[in-house]
Amino acid sequence: MTALSVNLNKIALLRNARGGREPDVVRAGRTCLDAGAHGLTVHPRPDARHIRADDVADLAALCAQHGVEFNIEGNPFAPPRPGYPGLLALCQSARPAQVTLVPDGDGQLTSDHGFHFRRDGAALRSQIAAFRALGCRVSVFVDVGNPDVGMAATLGAQRVELFTGPYAEAFAAGAPEAALAAAAATAAAAQAAGLAVNAGHDLDQANLGRFLAAVPDVREVSIGHALIGEALYAGLAPTVRAYRQLVDARTA
Repeated sequence: MTALSVNLNKIALLRNARGGREPDVVRAGRTCLDAGAHGLTVHPRPDARHIRADDVADLAALCAQHGVEFNIEGNPFAPPRPGYPGLLALCQSARPAQVTLVPDGDGQLTSDHGFHFRRDGAALRSQIAAFRALGCRVSVFVDVGNPDVGMAATLGAQRVELFTGPYAEAFAAGAPEAALAAAAATAAAAQAAGLAVNAGHDLDQANLGRFLAAVPDVREVSIGHALIGEALYAGLAPTVRAYRQLVDARTA
């Protein structure tokens, strides 16, 4: 079964643009769960431009109440600073079911590349061990086509998340076949190494079904930007239900 995890970053970004508490991130999370989302994702960044440390605590409590997965994304190498205690400290407090490690720098607008395992492996190994010691399942962000994807298992990770931005671009251009074949091959290599496969970035209602049909046994898709954008027109709950229909159609 492919699980749908809704990323709430854009709700928090809209709230922070004005200040105050509206739109309410917890209310949005509850709406998504009530509409059928399997879990919630956040990516708190050191500059707190969207999800903040207090949101992490509130959403962890919400997911615990609903008995669903909470997934925290972040760069394990970003140092603590005022307002941001660091990814490990956030996970020590929130105890998410899953932590997804992403190599994004402070100035990045969004995550746009995966880890280089040969270069980053030694440092990643100790970070992965620290998160697993908290009881978190650890997933690491990887580029489609990375020939070393299997190394994630030797470093202690349990899953990889395929960066699907290039696939989304190819789909929009009308030529997704090569990107789909590359994603399927990368997923197969990861699975052969004992890793489960997640996917995320720029997936939407138009391209998600094609991706899940081509890439077998995707355990989870994390979708935020497109879903929240589509919800501006159709409403949040109906949009989540539409995504559930897509993932359910591929895993029935």
